[in-house]
Amino acid sequence: MQSFPVIGLPIAATNYQEAIDWILERALLQDQAYAVEAANTHVAALTHQDAEFAEAMAKFDLICPDGMPLVWVLNAQLPASKRLTERVYGPTLMLETFRRTNQTQQIYRHFLLGGKESTIEKLQSHFGEKFPHSTIVGSYSPPFGTWPADETTRIADMIRHSGANLVWVGLGCPKQEKWIAQHKHLLPPAVYFGIGAAFAFHAGEVRQAPRLIQKIGMEWLFRLLMEPRRLFKRYFTYNSIFAYQLFRDLRKD
Repeated sequence: MQSFPVIGLPIAATNYQEAIDWILERALLQDQAYAVEAANTHVAALTHQDAEFAEAMAKFDLICPDGMPLVWVLNAQLPASKRLTERVYGPTLMLETFRRTNQTQQIYRHFLLGGKESTIEKLQSHFGEKFPHSTIVGSYSPPFGTWPADETTRIADMIRHSGANLVWVGLGCPKQEKWIAQHKHLLPPAVYFGIGAAFAFHAGEVRQAPRLIQKIGMEWLFRLLMEPRRLFKRYFTYNSIFAYQLFRDLRKD
């Protein structure tokens, strides 16, 4: 799967089917921990601004184009016959992966890590109804804030004992990406996803933007209107950084 730089971050020119094929193939290998990210403009800009975060992202094995601006930049580098028609949106990637594993009779085993206990309970209930043959073998809501020194060891043991080979990590960006990358060599073999707000979306706690709004690349504005206090600084800062750096890169070309 070929990747192209978007303000320095290597983004795979992929769609849902190709990404999920890649994910499920590696989930069965059981040879190492693989890291998957669905990157939007926030992730790309943060990679450019934060050296520690950039170091973490360098350890990810597959970075999908979650935001439409990333798709547009990729398409500018692709021949017309290979241009992408949609993004690989993290919450939908989660849904589609569960849908595929719903047909496999326990070959794939999911683990949910992150979020409040109430969120995980809602998520398990929702997925249990929607995908009755997808197997969730474990879940854990870690403590808020700074973790005890042995917390990662405890989590790794939970995942190992569960037999999970698909681990959904919803700790929020950038914590989830840094945690996966920093402990990748210690984690049990599986595919680990930095999945962000997908837990809250699928648990019905946060409203998703309508499909048309997503398609035209304005989901950020919809979410900003829904949660202005929490998201204003993030979107204003990182969307500006992304646009500025992209403009600089285009001028160099």
